Amino acid sequence: MKTLGYYNGTTGEIGDLRIPMDDRACWFGDGVYDATCAIRQRALFLEEHVDRFFSSAALLQMAPPLSREDLAGLLAGLVRQVEGDRHFLYWQITRGTAPRNHAFPGGKANLWAFIRPSPAPDLTQKVRLITVEDTRFFHCHVKTLNLIPNTLASERAKRAGAAEAVFYRTEATGKGNFPGTGRVTECAHSNIHILAGGAFRTAPLDNLILPGVARAHLIKQCGLLGVPVREEAFSLEELFAADEVIISSSGTYCQAASHIDGRPVGGRDPETLDNLRRAVTAEAEGYIGQKW
Repeated sequence: MKTLGYYNGTTGEIGDLRIPMDDRACWFGDGVYDATCAIRQRALFLEEHVDRFFSSAALLQMAPPLSREDLAGLLAGLVRQVEGDRHFLYWQITRGTAPRNHAFPGGKANLWAFIRPSPAPDLTQKVRLITVEDTRFFHCHVKTLNLIPNTLASERAKRAGAAEAVFYRTEATGKGNFPGTGRVTECAHSNIHILAGGAFRTAPLDNLILPGVARAHLIKQCGLLGVPVREEAFSLEELFAADEVIISSSGTYCQAASHIDGRPVGGRDPETLDNLRRAVTAEAEGYIGQKW
């Protein structure tokens, strides 16, 4: 089987599964999700992703229908059923099935999952980015299903020939410190970081960014490599002036940008960039080999 879908205990090809119309995903996007890549039928950093999933669920007062251990076991078992070397593994819960009503219904959450082939990106190739003002809500630390601003920004990036959209907040669209031209937060489906003056800089873990698993592993590798880490807000001006601009996600552990809004960026600290990319890639491969 090359793709696999799962819904409340039923598995099959994704296109064959049917979801009740009254699943609250349909009416409200009322749920949380997480995702990672699977390499050689092994889900990468699965425990950390499951932990973040449970954290998101708790923030929205949702109870997953399985324990952490049982969910991790279920997902690992699903991955072993698909063919191929690399896949995208996604799962979510929604707040049950009930007639449309804004208030929470009773009953159990619905558990969804799917697995699709996902070719490995070439992390040595730099990508183009665009900037988009961050008009999302103030719960970006929750991996919620409500992703309309993210999808709109991703479409803008696609039409501009870019791989990602970089969100930034101004005083009108956010809270807290807004240095220079505005605070850079994250991307439509990645975290964003910069290398500047020999240090790795990344936005602080507040309610304006998702606590990325790949972000955490980049910070860990910076510590092992002796690269100073500064978890603090940085501005658009600092982004464009950075020695290197890096995006990270579960599928792209450490990928550099070549252009933002058509302007060349980075290229001034290739040694640190290469060291970080090799380190996080080696850690991921080591996890896959040792864990299984």
